[in-house]
Amino acid sequence: MTQSNARVHTDFVHDVFSHIAGRYDIMNSVLSFNQHKLWRKFAMKKMRVQRGAHCLDVATGTGDWAIALAKAAGPQGQVVGLDFCQEMLDVAEPKLAREHVDGRVELVRGNAMALPYPDNSFDCATIGFGLRNVPDVPQVLREMMRVVKPGGLVVSLELSKPTGPVFRGLYYFYFNRILPLIGRLAVGKAEPYRWLPESLVDFPDRITLAGMFADAGLRQIDHYALTGGICALHMGRKA
Repeated sequence: MTQSNARVHTDFVHDVFSHIAGRYDIMNSVLSFNQHKLWRKFAMKKMRVQRGAHCLDVATGTGDWAIALAKAAGPQGQVVGLDFCQEMLDVAEPKLAREHVDGRVELVRGNAMALPYPDNSFDCATIGFGLRNVPDVPQVLREMMRVVKPGGLVVSLELSKPTGPVFRGLYYFYFNRILPLIGRLAVGKAEPYRWLPESLVDFPDRITLAGMFADAGLRQIDHYALTGGICALHMGRKA
């Protein structure tokens, strides 16, 4: 993707999420049938975040994964939730106080393509349902690996492509036909929720994404298909 195309892509995605920020949480639960909570719980179990860990949540959105990381890391831990959309961070901020982690989570407006942190700064870096929205997936993975300490984890939890033909057909019918209609009813316009299926068209499948983790220099790569393959967890460790 050229620099100009990347800029157009970034501006478009920013516009999408700025419009839906206020209803993102409830729509996320409705559209995933609340599965996103189970997926994140599975990811946290596999990560085994240590008490006192220093974590970065890239594309933190409304902060759900940053909150989970803060609770796992405990009072001595520290979490940075970074997102390029201020409207999403504005929704996240009061949630931190409600979950009693506001003193342990710092919300930062920043760019996943050029993380504003030195090398070897964090014990882990996560990105949840944001990797398919970036203009350059390999670049974001390289940046996440750069800021993680040696031995640290880079973790992606993302929508994926089911492999079973029957389930895949039902999934794409829901994703392409039903989801935009629900979005129109919820936020008054279908365009933001039309973007979600479009964002998956060129996004790599689970096996290809695992290869991208390896190409970024990560090792000990594990990947899991969740709920029939509609979501995938990828984990890689910095050598």
